[in-house]
Amino acid sequence: MSTKYSKDIEIARDYYNSQDAHNFYYRIWGGEDLHLGIYESEDKDIYAASRRAVDRIASYADHIDKNTKIIDFGGGFSGSARHLAKRFGCHVTVINLSETENERGRKMNLRQGLDHLIDILDGSYDDVPIEDNSFDVVWSEDAILHSNNKEKVIQEASRLLKPGGDFVFSDPMQTDNCDETVLEPIYERINLSSLGSPALYRELGNKAGFRIMAFEELQEHLVFHYSRILEETEKKQDELEQHVSKPYIENMKKGLKHWIKGGEENNLTWGIFHFRK
Repeated sequence: MSTKYSKDIEIARDYYNSQDAHNFYYRIWGGEDLHLGIYESEDKDIYAASRRAVDRIASYADHIDKNTKIIDFGGGFSGSARHLAKRFGCHVTVINLSETENERGRKMNLRQGLDHLIDILDGSYDDVPIEDNSFDVVWSEDAILHSNNKEKVIQEASRLLKPGGDFVFSDPMQTDNCDETVLEPIYERINLSSLGSPALYRELGNKAGFRIMAFEELQEHLVFHYSRILEETEKKQDELEQHVSKPYIENMKKGLKHWIKGGEENNLTWGIFHFRK
């Protein structure tokens, strides 16, 4: 029997299962990640920036080591899980909607000798089939935006964490004082009525019983990252069209320009939250 998902989650699942999306992200993001990156002054490498983002988020979690149990909400190709497992020797469970991404992730785990440290589950982060108080860290990179019920996602993170555990996540968000009317093209693209915001996540975190430990705003990296993705897409378009349909590529370029404009006009931001149970 197939799992029944909410409409917004099913739309995200269908999108990331598509061959166009799968091939685009794999070829443009460096083969490991689907999330935003942190860039240094002269370093424009997307893969390196994505790895840097994983390390920055990990710096907020308390003492990750070989005994730490982590669950990654919406882990994509499981690139963050592999990076964490390699660096710390920790065990990571990934729950991710896209069976296509998960199949690639399992093959990459096996190829890199990490399959004993990483479990990949097909499913949604708002209804995880694992018992309460099972993890030391709940982790998520740029995935919670796809849910229309962010309160449920935050509550699920709290349920799964052991007392004293850390919930660390990044997400592209609308700013607290944004003009929502100018974000309509982005809402339409991701099939949502709104995005999260720093104020909303603080409110939901407090409601779920978390202590809000930190928020690091990284708006400039959102603009730079999507500009780099657009640049690479245009640079490699002829090669991409051998694997990704031209309509998808054109639509992607249009969408990237909306994200860049939203950041430049201070209607969109990106950042890292650290909650503690």
